[in-house]
Amino acid sequence: MFKKIEIWVLYLVLVFVFISYIIFGAILRRELKGGGPYIPVITPLSKVVVFLSEIPHNLKYMKSHDVRTPNQTRENRFGSLSGFIGDANEKEKYLLLSRYDGDLKEGVVELVDLKSFDVLHTWNPDINSFFEKVDKVEGGVWEHLMRDNNNDRFRIFHPILFEDGSLLFQGNNTPLIKIDKNSELEWMKDDEFYHHSNEEDIDGNVWVCVRYYPYKIDEKYVGDELNTYSDDGIRRISSNGEILFDKSVSEIFIENDMEYLLFSTTGFKKDPIHLNDIQPVEKDTKYWKKGDVFLSFRHQSMVMLYRPKTNEIIWKGIGKFYHQHDVDILDDSRISIFNNNSKNTFSGDIVDGNNRVVIYDFETEKYSYHLEKSLKKEDVRTITEGRSQILPNGDLFIEETNYGRLLYFNSDGSLRWTHVNRSKKGNVYLVQWSRILYENEDIEKVNRFLKIKNEITYNE
Repeated sequence: MFKKIEIWVLYLVLVFVFISYIIFGAILRRELKGGGPYIPVITPLSKVVVFLSEIPHNLKYMKSHDVRTPNQTRENRFGSLSGFIGDANEKEKYLLLSRYDGDLKEGVVELVDLKSFDVLHTWNPDINSFFEKVDKVEGGVWEHLMRDNNNDRFRIFHPILFEDGSLLFQGNNTPLIKIDKNSELEWMKDDEFYHHSNEEDIDGNVWVCVRYYPYKIDEKYVGDELNTYSDDGIRRISSNGEILFDKSVSEIFIENDMEYLLFSTTGFKKDPIHLNDIQPVEKDTKYWKKGDVFLSFRHQSMVMLYRPKTNEIIWKGIGKFYHQHDVDILDDSRISIFNNNSKNTFSGDIVDGNNRVVIYDFETEKYSYHLEKSLKKEDVRTITEGRSQILPNGDLFIEETNYGRLLYFNSDGSLRWTHVNRSKKGNVYLVQWSRILYENEDIEKVNRFLKIKNEITYNE
């Protein structure tokens, strides 16, 4: 039954296994370092290697977790609550609600009247048809665009509404997209990766976050493989997509003697910055000038005031918040920061207590916290992402992105209303960087759009 195996055959097998192990490890290391130039044999083989290496992890994950559909929340924390619950706002306000619709299996944007919770308009773009126009070269920057960001997976990040009903948005590391009121494509920029926030300035231009491919800084810092380093940048564009300003954040750090923030840690970090918000300054005050921008860097737990005209860092804040998202200007001397309060631990990222809304006063040089008890009472604790808006009367809007929940607090801390993005089947899905429209110019913009829409509907 058993045949004698020649010793040389056994040695040959062991040598083969050893060499295969070395090749497997080398290919895996190549992928972990961000890949490299396309090589006809190696590049397709690397996909197989990565798949095989992930089998133990995936089996363990499937054993300990419920398998979620794309853009489903981490867990259902809110019982059976669904949609808007609570009292509508008394004064004219609108919500530009970006969410993943678990019934449609697509991302949608809804214009909601907060005096009634009525949906006044819905945008539902066909992302697949847009991305079919993008050049998806094998081994190129957009090779997996349709795989990772098709209609079923695409998240409409931080849309901006224009008075003609058009929207500007992106996914996370996708082309930048502008659609009309009917959700048809107006234009698309696929020159770089666009990600995180979009903010309109006083002149009607938009500040957007980009990641350069290839990176812009010297390869002596980051190697010669294009994917080894996330080179974030800030970019100002017109409403037609024309680039008006463009600057690498890494270059800003290096040119302002802050290179130590990038390359002084133990071990090389692929993503040391992680830009997630740009807030433009609209007027001159004692502490900043029109044209300045506040920048939020998650992985530095830092907020910075930067002057593009002179390439100067005017101020930086650190130490009072962790892994923050979203910085807003409140008045002539104060800013607010959505503090995720998440910390890297042995067990992974955790929220230490709850999220916090931090206020920094440039006049007193002191930090304070807005409606701290209310956020604690409602157990607001998104680990990543998240948004906050403090309205002039002290009301507070919160997006708890990871858990698909929106909250609106009165200035006294009482919860006025909440919204849970639940599907008809009971699953909760992500919300995607919504915003309250309350300023006079925003209200006028919405009213002009609604007038145009109603006139078109009447004529039809």
